[in-house]
Amino acid sequence: MSADASDQLQVMPSPGRGRGDKVPGGLAGSKYVKLNVGGSLHYTTIQTLSKEDSLLKSMCDGTAEVTIDSEGWVVLDRCGRHFSLVLNFLRDGAVPLPDAPSELQEVLTEAQYYRVQGLVQHCLSNLQKERDVYEGSCHIPMITSAKEEQKMIATCRKPVVKLQNNRGNNKYSYTSNSDDNLLKNIELFDKLSLRFNGRVLFIKDVLGDEICCWSFYGEGRKIAEVCCTSIVYATEKKQTKVEFPEARIFEETLNILIYESGRSSGPGGLALLESGMSSPGAGHLDEDGACAGGGDRRVRRIHVRRHIMHDERGHGQQTVYKD
Repeated sequence: MSADASDQLQVMPSPGRGRGDKVPGGLAGSKYVKLNVGGSLHYTTIQTLSKEDSLLKSMCDGTAEVTIDSEGWVVLDRCGRHFSLVLNFLRDGAVPLPDAPSELQEVLTEAQYYRVQGLVQHCLSNLQKERDVYEGSCHIPMITSAKEEQKMIATCRKPVVKLQNNRGNNKYSYTSNSDDNLLKNIELFDKLSLRFNGRVLFIKDVLGDEICCWSFYGEGRKIAEVCCTSIVYATEKKQTKVEFPEARIFEETLNILIYESGRSSGPGGLALLESGMSSPGAGHLDEDGACAGGGDRRVRRIHVRRHIMHDERGHGQQTVYKD
């Protein structure tokens, strides 16, 4: 046999060897190796497989047993989809990785199985970058149906703040500053969603019955509600008024953080929320609607409304304020 022929020596089965026999001693004496990884065929060298202290190197030096079929293919009982990435990393020391997190996780699993530590670290670094990008972005779900909303709130492990905003759901005219206050509520929602991103799930509902209403959920149930609209009777016809109770909304957002990561089960957690903390002058507070399974737990409903009506007993310009 010529020198060139001996350089291209492949691992061949001995006469009489059965299909899938385990061969002790590794691949010593061979330069080129045929690999059958879950049906994916690869042709490489002992030098490439031995570049890192991995399972593949152990197969070459005899530390690990090698299974060879009747045609001389080294059989590896693994999915061969990403094995080319493992080989290319061993050849070049670097390799482009898939962008999809699920595929990247698959490559990491294969790298860990073959104990190619350089590729493992490369995958972990890219996964961390993906997490940083995801955590640095703020995603606001938009409710499209009541069923979707219920499922989202029930399955979410984080506290939930929902802004129901539907300006078109109104048959009356708006007071002069209602549009400004409606915009302020939306701007506050955006600021809060950025500030508490990752800790609280913020969702928008533009299909509901309320014109502007905040709802706060913990452990899948509604804890508090702040309604920002009211009807004004100060003129000959009814008008809709939109308020902006910034302090009350911010307070309820902080209150809902007690339900973050099961913190409500801690000492005084539920007691603090159930005490009905409120700011003086924040608005009219109605407590009703006991929740199922919650015993005496009730939803704090804060309606920031002041009805203005003409006093029919006095002059036409005289007004009285009724809370």
